[in-house]
Amino acid sequence: MDFDNSRSLEWIETNGLGGYASGTVSGAHSRRYHGLLVAPLQPPVGRAVLLSKLDETIEVNSGSGQLLRYELGANQYPGAIHPAGFQFLEFFKRDIFPVFYFNAGGIKIKKTIASVHGENTTLVVYDVVEAASKFTIELLPLYSSRDYHSLTHANDAIGRQYLFDEGVFRTVNYHGGTEFFISVPRSRFSENQGWYYNFEYCVEQYRGLDFQEDLFTHGKFFLELSKGDQLGIIISTENPTGWEAIKMLEAEKKRREKMIAQFASDESLKRLVLAADQFVVKRGALNTIIAGYHWFADWGRDTMISLTGLCLATRRFKEAKQILKQFASSVSEGMLPNRFPDNGELPEYNTIDATLWFFHAVHRYVDYTEDKAFIKTILPVLIDIIDWHYKGTRYNIKVDPEDELLSGGAEGVQLTWMDAKVGDWVVTPRRGKAVEINALWYNALKSTEFFLQHLSRSSEAQAYAQKAAKVYHSFNSTFWNESLGYLYDFIDGNLKNDELRPNQLYALSLPYPLIDGARGKSVLGIVTSALLTPKGLRSLGPNAEAYKSRYVGDIWARDGCYHQGTVWSFLLGSYIDALFNVEPVTAVAKSKEIVHSFLKHIDEAGVGTVSEIFDAEPPYTPRGCIAQAWGVGEILRVILERNLISMASTVPIRTVN
Repeated sequence: MDFDNSRSLEWIETNGLGGYASGTVSGAHSRRYHGLLVAPLQPPVGRAVLLSKLDETIEVNSGSGQLLRYELGANQYPGAIHPAGFQFLEFFKRDIFPVFYFNAGGIKIKKTIASVHGENTTLVVYDVVEAASKFTIELLPLYSSRDYHSLTHANDAIGRQYLFDEGVFRTVNYHGGTEFFISVPRSRFSENQGWYYNFEYCVEQYRGLDFQEDLFTHGKFFLELSKGDQLGIIISTENPTGWEAIKMLEAEKKRREKMIAQFASDESLKRLVLAADQFVVKRGALNTIIAGYHWFADWGRDTMISLTGLCLATRRFKEAKQILKQFASSVSEGMLPNRFPDNGELPEYNTIDATLWFFHAVHRYVDYTEDKAFIKTILPVLIDIIDWHYKGTRYNIKVDPEDELLSGGAEGVQLTWMDAKVGDWVVTPRRGKAVEINALWYNALKSTEFFLQHLSRSSEAQAYAQKAAKVYHSFNSTFWNESLGYLYDFIDGNLKNDELRPNQLYALSLPYPLIDGARGKSVLGIVTSALLTPKGLRSLGPNAEAYKSRYVGDIWARDGCYHQGTVWSFLLGSYIDALFNVEPVTAVAKSKEIVHSFLKHIDEAGVGTVSEIFDAEPPYTPRGCIAQAWGVGEILRVILERNLISMASTVPIRTVN
């Protein structure tokens, strides 16, 4: 297998707690975030890379007394790739689990990796498919035991103590750190402590960050295998004595098969539903949604946008309800948290739209479930949020009494989804009245009217209907740019920003549209012409002075173009909704074509999932997170809600070889 190609393809297994196992198909790590056991120490955050790698070597007698060694692992060092086990990898397949098929000197091995749901446990199972005689497998554990944002370098503080008893190895690498276990049944352990130096992570280098790391080992595991043997390894933060990896793998397989049973006849849908499961995790007694892997925690905006696709369209109503309760319990001064920080600190509230997306998510939950009891529970929270927006809350977020439009912004703060900030530089501040914010504000008022009507509180509902009607009138008279034929992106006093951005789509695509007719057709036509790509929508029109076509360079360069042209996959959801609202006759055919083209992506970058962003020009290289909640959620939602399944099923599933 080609190294560059296999290194560009990544896999990830998640455990429902925020933890995961992840790497590249080549076997060589390309990110600091890769590891076989990455465990959240304060679920779902506080993630630590406990076991980085478990590299395999096969040793077999040639028959003439000569020992032949085949190293199946791979690592990148300065100027060298060693070992080069990818040359023995016949192919890789991502189905229920990531599976690697090796052929080394006629010994054929199937390797399966799985994270166990609800546990900080990774399983690695080897099936010996073919072997002419017995052989020895050596397993080299390499670890760093560090925060997953950092890197480790050789030091004297590393813990040299370990225990190995009846096939179970245990150690704590640093004083006060987390103990972890490696169970290798029937094995013997040979101590050979030391550091392996200068592993290089190419993606970190491309991102302009530190990219070299040293990893430690206490030694190697050894055992003999023959054709037909199955070896199950358990890597966990809990003592696995008495556990059976094969049975655990089968139980996890059954859990996933049950989840995808209703979609099993459609390969693309099945894979997207499996991908969706990776983002739904526990925070305390309730559920939440991880925004993206590898480095995001749970964000309010991402959660509310992705909830319909991840949970409602897949019939996971219980989790959806828990997620809504989770965020409702954290509302403060009429605002939903923007994010829960990575180390368990208090939530951050620097967002104007996450709160408004909350109304949308609740509305969609009610659409799917008709849960009137939940409306009664949640409605006081929603009404309180609206009241805060009228009287004013953080960051000057307040309804303008003259036109009923919602405004917000403060120096040095990023409040909309275009939230890139480096140091004190807010790249796209968009202060004042932003177009999608007011589309969401209108929908929040209409949703509240809907909930009140649902509870037969008609007189109260009428009051919100009147507020919404004022917003509708003001929006159309304020945001329409007659000369350009589309909507202003934001208005701040006398400034009317006319940059062509996809934000205006929400005035067409939300359940309660603000524009239609000729204006709607004009907006959709211009957005289609300038912003639509096979991977999503550009965040800025190509003719803009600030437009950037490639997401490359250090953090200043990357964040400087994050919303300045970079393509976002999740925006396809709103685009397809707009198609159905504006061009209902042709929407099905056009949407199927879009979906068919996009689904080819799930076999590149993060295999089996959807990337966060892409370069703005061909070949639209995937960038950012390899697995993004709203990217998966939105494409899954429109496929299911718009009945685009027939086109999804025609996309072939490629085996990487």
